[in-house]
Amino acid sequence: MSSRDLLSESAAGILQRPARSALTALGTVLGVGTFVAVLGLTATTSSQIDSRFNELTATEVTVEDTGGAQPEFLDNAFPADADRRIGRLNGVRQAGVYWPVRLGPGDVVSAAPPGTGDEGERTQVVAASPGVLAAAGPVLAQGRTFDAYHDRRGENVAVIGSGLAARLGITTLETAPAVFVGDQAFTVIGIVEDVERKADLLLSVVVPRTAAERIWGSPESGERAKMLIATDLGAARQIASEAALALDPAHPEYFKVVPPPDPRTLRGNVTSDLDELFMLLAGICLVIGAVGIANTTLVAVLERTGEIGLRRALGARGRHITVQFLAESGALGALGGLIGTSLGTVTVVGMAVVRDWTPVIHPATVVAAPAIGLVTGVLAGLYPAWRASRIQPAEALRR
Repeated sequence: MSSRDLLSESAAGILQRPARSALTALGTVLGVGTFVAVLGLTATTSSQIDSRFNELTATEVTVEDTGGAQPEFLDNAFPADADRRIGRLNGVRQAGVYWPVRLGPGDVVSAAPPGTGDEGERTQVVAASPGVLAAAGPVLAQGRTFDAYHDRRGENVAVIGSGLAARLGITTLETAPAVFVGDQAFTVIGIVEDVERKADLLLSVVVPRTAAERIWGSPESGERAKMLIATDLGAARQIASEAALALDPAHPEYFKVVPPPDPRTLRGNVTSDLDELFMLLAGICLVIGAVGIANTTLVAVLERTGEIGLRRALGARGRHITVQFLAESGALGALGGLIGTSLGTVTVVGMAVVRDWTPVIHPATVVAAPAIGLVTGVLAGLYPAWRASRIQPAEALRR
């Protein structure tokens, strides 16, 4: 049997019942389509992760006050001019010191003075220098953030997140509203809608550190201060190596500097679970498709027993029957693979267009996907083709 005859016989077998053939190939379409879509979307999102990493994570350095070997004897290792010392380093955009204020057991945050019936709520209060808010990259809904003037004078002002403002009933700053932390009143000068870094600030009341030190004292050993540094792209690791010495040349061991993580590790951690999950889904779809092809091919063998017997009587050997049915199942798999590849590619491109991303699909994926469909179809047709080759001509013709 020539290759041309084999292809024509396969096409005739598939087109004999087109609806059933289409449903049979659907499993392979879904499996291959999922395979292409997963690899394409993973590559596309990885490029976006890299971009996001470069914009934010790669430009963020954190410095923690450890207090050295005996932190109980040193409340705050950061010098008063810590922001200025770090700001002198080449590549630093903004820097600031912050710590969570330890409130009393009965202190709550409310929009009314104590004793007025407002129960308030337990909300974190953060003491921060002006550089912290600048480094966090806030998007203001109303007002402004406090600056060096407020910090130098220890003004009782506060910046709060929009969610906290809504819970406290603060909708406008035109009336100069205040929040009460215990019995201490702070005028709200800014409401923050979003931040690029330090998202927990949206749930906190942020006050100048000088005001916090005047009211509640320096940070205690259990609530050590930290510093947030925003750097230029590519400067973070250099800043991390210099920050401790810049803060205190005599005792750099008082500080633990946390540089940004390796972008390759970050990308691998973010995408590995997604890869495994969807590749498992693609494998399940391919198995379902293979079972469907095997079932349909086996049914076709039973339905065409007379045809097989006639072919054997006219001189066809078992291997010819085997090759014929393998060609039909392989053609179904390859057709499903081509359609699945097209649908997967369209899915990746469509998602990238909707999200305003750049679609990334490796050429090897597009080339390999139809081949996977073909292999799936051939493997699924092995048993039915073997069954067909075992049919004896005399027995088949009697049916």
